[in-house]
Amino acid sequence: MATANKKVSIYVPCYNEVGNVKPMADTLTEIMGKLSYDYEIVFTDNCSTDGTKEILRSLAARDKHIKVLMNSRNYGTDGRSIRNALEYMSGDVLAIIACDFQEPPELIPDFIRYWEEGYKAVCGQKIGSKEGKVKYACRSLFYKLIKVFSETPQYEHISGIKILDKEVVKEWMKVDYDIELRYALADMGYEVKLIPYEQRERRSGKSSYNIWRYLTFAINSMISTSVAPLRLMTVTGFLMSVLSFIIGVVYLILKLLLWDNFQAGMAPVLIGMFFLGSVQLFFLGIIGEYIGVILRKVTRQPDVIVSEKMNFDEDREIVTKGED
Repeated sequence: MATANKKVSIYVPCYNEVGNVKPMADTLTEIMGKLSYDYEIVFTDNCSTDGTKEILRSLAARDKHIKVLMNSRNYGTDGRSIRNALEYMSGDVLAIIACDFQEPPELIPDFIRYWEEGYKAVCGQKIGSKEGKVKYACRSLFYKLIKVFSETPQYEHISGIKILDKEVVKEWMKVDYDIELRYALADMGYEVKLIPYEQRERRSGKSSYNIWRYLTFAINSMISTSVAPLRLMTVTGFLMSVLSFIIGVVYLILKLLLWDNFQAGMAPVLIGMFFLGSVQLFFLGIIGEYIGVILRKVTRQPDVIVSEKMNFDEDREIVTKGED
């Protein structure tokens, strides 16, 4: 089934993973050494400050299969960073795995087997996580909300490990970089093979994600997959207008019937003002998020600047180039 003339490109993004890059390189090298494929392992460093760069240089000097791109700053693991890295890859299939060992790299041979069977996209799907029940439950709720609001059926809990055929990669490169791969896959319509696994704890180090970054990711995901929040604003505004009209009529009738005994008071007025004001601010925030997306589209951002690259040939074939 496997042939030596096929090539597997493995993309490993990293930032401050000094305790993980060498074990990950050794693990992937051992796994690929047992398979009959040519391969390359491409580490993209987003300007680490903990010694990760030095280890990557030594790994690249030791093994030509290990290639390194060092970005001039931290562009993040998704978006522009991965799009830039894809320009340097030459495999028939692309494997993506995080460097922290939370996703099991030993699943890669199974992913490749399903790819050989004809699946254009094979993704790991988390059915549990050692990161904590509360965080996993929050993630599950987030994915269910995305599924409810999105116009396109979405996949739940696919993130850290996946394999994509070269054809899928080329189509993905045509999609706006603000749209996450997991959402682009659902929209493109390729048959996706899901492989269940339990997410592990990080092998070493601490995740750079915090509550603010998770919140930002959630908001960006919502507005990039759906216009439902805008429609919800319209519906809510209409319903509140109807409710306000009914309350106003009821107050008027009560006042006319009980002119001397019915005291409206200031409390209902103040409560109504604060309530409507908070709703308006919330809706303005939603509109602002969509306007922010528009701003990013009309304001051209600079391309990713690679300050150093190792083991790349100038005459390489690029996986994302070629026929459209």
